[in-house]
Amino acid sequence: MRVAFIGDIVGQPGRDMVKMYLPKIRAEYGVDFVIANYENASHGFGLTAKNANELVACGIDCMTGGNHSWDKKDVIALFDTHELLRPHNYPDEVSGTGCKVYDVAGEKLAVLNLIGHFSMPYSDNAFRCAQATVDELHTQGIKNIFIDFHAEATSEKRAMMMLMQAKVSGIIGTHTHVSTDDFQIANGTVYLTDIGLSGCRDNVIGMDEKIPLKQFLTGMKGHFDIPKKCKKILQIVIMDFSEGLCSSAVKLKYFDDTRVVKTDAWTEE
Repeated sequence: MRVAFIGDIVGQPGRDMVKMYLPKIRAEYGVDFVIANYENASHGFGLTAKNANELVACGIDCMTGGNHSWDKKDVIALFDTHELLRPHNYPDEVSGTGCKVYDVAGEKLAVLNLIGHFSMPYSDNAFRCAQATVDELHTQGIKNIFIDFHAEATSEKRAMMMLMQAKVSGIIGTHTHVSTDDFQIANGTVYLTDIGLSGCRDNVIGMDEKIPLKQFLTGMKGHFDIPKKCKKILQIVIMDFSEGLCSSAVKLKYFDDTRVVKTDAWTEE
């Protein structure tokens, strides 16, 4: 199966890039299933029903969340009507689930969404949750497993890789909005600490720079906003999974000035 993943879609600029490029990518690369992180899709904070439908119409099959999953009131109902996940290590009492299994290209694919601990809302232990969930999936005979680990700390993401390599097909980090340079396949597991945002690329993590700069210079906080005009990027990883292993993976960066940058994952021997 060929699976694609898009990290944090930030506001209308991110949605516009998905709308412009994803249908072409699905056709050109023969993508069977698309996963995308929705937590910043509606003006940078959460997801509305209108924007959820817009993203599904672009060709997204499953959406993962993070610390902003709950920022829009629409999301509670969306868990029942859309293929929408929230971090699986939130307490069981909250709405939704963080793990679903899909039929893709004649095989089963599990998508698992987790949230980290450093600088994040209170949640259950991500590492124990990952172990227990992956073990249960294996007992069900499900081998192809993809994890979106939404975390601030690079160390947490790397530790998850050490814990889960050879047990899952892929682990890709989200949340920091800044792409990292450690795209690799180790023991059959593709890994990238952070895929980076899809949205504005010429400011501060997709947001207008005025408020972040004021905060850094004075300590005074304000409401982050998305610029009406900006330079945009779409970042997507395409992975080949079979029998629980990733055999190849490529990351593509689509710029709104028509440039495309392609990076192949290196393989650890």
